[in-house]
Amino acid sequence: MKPNQPNRYIAALYMRLSKEDIEKESKQNQSTLDTDKESASITTQRKMLTAYAKENGFIIYDEYIDDGISGTTFDRPNFKRMIQDIEDKKINMVITKDLSRLGRDYITSGQYTEIYFPSKGVRYIAINDGYDSDSPYTDIAPFKNIINEMYARDTSKKIRSSFIAKMNDGDFIGNFAPYGYQKDSENKNHLVIDPDSSIYVKEIFKMAASGLKPKDIVKSLNDRQILPPVVYRCEKYHLNVDNFSKHKEWTTSTISKILHNVVYLGHMAQRKTTKVSFKCKTTIQNPKKDWIVVENTHEPLIDNETFQLVQRLSESRTTCKGTKGFVNIFSGIAKCPDCGRNMSSTGTRKKGSPANLVCGQYKLYGSSRCSNHNIDYNILYSIVLESIQEQIKLVGDKDAFIQELQNELKTDNETKEAEQQLYTLQKKSEQIDGLIEKLYEDNFKRVISNERFQKLLSKYEKESQNIRDKMDTLTKAQESAHIQISQQESYNKFLKILEEFEQIDTLTPDLLFKLIDRIEVCQGHYEKTEHGKIKHQIVKIYYRFIGKETRKEYCV
Repeated sequence: MKPNQPNRYIAALYMRLSKEDIEKESKQNQSTLDTDKESASITTQRKMLTAYAKENGFIIYDEYIDDGISGTTFDRPNFKRMIQDIEDKKINMVITKDLSRLGRDYITSGQYTEIYFPSKGVRYIAINDGYDSDSPYTDIAPFKNIINEMYARDTSKKIRSSFIAKMNDGDFIGNFAPYGYQKDSENKNHLVIDPDSSIYVKEIFKMAASGLKPKDIVKSLNDRQILPPVVYRCEKYHLNVDNFSKHKEWTTSTISKILHNVVYLGHMAQRKTTKVSFKCKTTIQNPKKDWIVVENTHEPLIDNETFQLVQRLSESRTTCKGTKGFVNIFSGIAKCPDCGRNMSSTGTRKKGSPANLVCGQYKLYGSSRCSNHNIDYNILYSIVLESIQEQIKLVGDKDAFIQELQNELKTDNETKEAEQQLYTLQKKSEQIDGLIEKLYEDNFKRVISNERFQKLLSKYEKESQNIRDKMDTLTKAQESAHIQISQQESYNKFLKILEEFEQIDTLTPDLLFKLIDRIEVCQGHYEKTEHGKIKHQIVKIYYRFIGKETRKEYCV
């Protein structure tokens, strides 16, 4: 039977249920969500639509089911298939349970009910809402469409509020765990280490910390045919990779995202993007200040020192490239001690020198903001190289150095003895406080005279003060011991890095970022002599882990 025959309707039975409604249905039935099983609501809709079509003598052409898709979008596979069948003149009627099954976007829903269906000669019926486009009483439809959208908008707000609350609690709310992790089988909002992919995350950071660039890491992984994150995820969960990515191999973008992701430190950073509207899939990037970051939510894969080193190396690569082959290896490390800005390269007239370094703020704004802190690039290079070579000599005297440091530290027995003394003094202090309290009570009850009260009070107060002084001394000694132990651990880390180098004759950005926290170039001053002006300038080098500065003064 053809649709264009008079009074003959060939109907499309359209059914839809959102993912949120499916989850509600599962909770009500106290069952787990099964995406492969048809929801009960769809079964109910089918029975209702089929019975209605048969009762009214409508021929059923086909069923169109979008199970688990929101009504706020019309990008639904079976809805689009139904529209195509309308275009091909295979159907001239659409039947739904109610107007909300067609959609919850009142503007687009109205376009279909008021414009598209009539223009195609399609009769539309929403059974529960009593809507029939052939009836003259259809004025209520636009209002119902608005109510349906308001329901969808309200649901969207509630879901978003729920997600934000979970984010603030440090719960993971993504569909898929980040590469290197998997969702906890006992708590889907908690991440646990994936034993397979985590190996390569650690390797990526190790390669980056050794100085390899992202493109080199990409080549290494692709040459060994290591599955990139998207392909690995699709194979693990039996998904079609074509639906997720066009790239089937590692890219520098993927490596960069991994190297900058704090999730590998055990922290959760979410709400990096926001949807423009609940009716639109378009997302916008949120500034970092609007991210929701919760620390220590899961087991880290990378230690903080490695992560920070990788960030510093990455920053240096983006800022140290110069012109005419010159590369400023001190970019991101050399600082102005007055304003804190990076030292920036500038031209020089000195023969044989590639550049001068000046305060970045002075270079941009002049002397109104800072002084120049000018230094010849080659001179700074020589100063830093000499200082590092001196540090390397410490490796030979490492045992003697650590032994000397340990002699200054308190032994375990001394520490335990100090703790026992503190405990004893604390108990004694509490006893004296009790005596003073009792003394006030006796004086109030006139058990002792005022003269006797004053003498005893003075005695107890003096004794109490002596105890507090002793406790303060012991506490400061303990804090000093902890600081010294921490210093020893830091020196050990620094010396361990130095052990990697037997001899250094050339500086590289990777070497500098491994050894040095920052270099401060102080403002120089000139001294007039009989041989002319001499420039005096101090350079302070702060090595990683050590903390204290190494001063170098030079004259030219």
